[in-house]
Amino acid sequence: MKSSRLVSILLLLQTRGRMTAAQLAEELEVSVRTVYRDVEALSAAGVPLYGDAGHAGGYRLLDGYRTRLTGLTAGEAEALFLAGAPGPAAQLGLGSVLAAAQLKVRAALPPELRAHADRISGRFHLDAPGWYADAQEAPYLPAVADAVWNSRVLHVLYRRWAEPTDVERRLEPYGLVLKAGRWYVVAGPGPRTFRVDQILELAASDEEFTRPDDFDLAAYWTAYQRDFQERLYRGEAVVRLAPGVRLPRAVNGLTDEDGWTVATVPIESIEHAHGEFLRLGADIEVLQPAELRERITRTVAELAGIYGNLT
Repeated sequence: MKSSRLVSILLLLQTRGRMTAAQLAEELEVSVRTVYRDVEALSAAGVPLYGDAGHAGGYRLLDGYRTRLTGLTAGEAEALFLAGAPGPAAQLGLGSVLAAAQLKVRAALPPELRAHADRISGRFHLDAPGWYADAQEAPYLPAVADAVWNSRVLHVLYRRWAEPTDVERRLEPYGLVLKAGRWYVVAGPGPRTFRVDQILELAASDEEFTRPDDFDLAAYWTAYQRDFQERLYRGEAVVRLAPGVRLPRAVNGLTDEDGWTVATVPIESIEHAHGEFLRLGADIEVLQPAELRERITRTVAELAGIYGNLT
């Protein structure tokens, strides 16, 4: 709707400063012509907004002007409270800050939006770690978060998989990522990714670093995960799957008259695939590679020997 778009333009200029028509159009997913018309409408309504021509030009609000209008919809209010995960905030040392911020936002909401926010808090709870994974203690997480926020260099003793396992590293922490209940710090130079719970010792310093202007944490993490998956799943297995059984990343082929489907599945290793496929019991048959099929055959024979002797 045009009204919500006008509010969005106003808030974008208020929070980000000068923006070009093209930048506003990209942000709002509309045409530049639409932005021109919206800016004219805001000006006609008395909003002190002006534009500069030239290479460094763009639209901006008069210095000191701020609006009290938030334009929050019911869905936006719900999302705001859903996004405030108390667990991660507490791990970062921000639990009380988050609670205070939510209290202030809730008090500022009109009654109908407050009811939506309360319903979200009462019906959704975010718990990131998996069921069978122990919580990973990361005692240096608050210190790492402080260094990220203040662009301070860290000197750490870090435990890795390769020999030598314990190494000293100088980190320029660009950002933190929470993945499946585990915290990672993305740090330069590089950048590279480090598990925060594998930091054995940490010494903060007063040395500051300059975070690259073009570094995008979300884009880096997406590329890092894609590269990790490509390096992780180096092999393939061909399997038959019972009707209704699906496997992640599987490429399905022909389905026979019994309803079983032949699929090609990327695997990390013979040993890892052995454990994963056994979880499916009789709903999967491994066709290739022969080494994996033989490995599962031996395990099934051993299990039959154990359970076949029970009386």
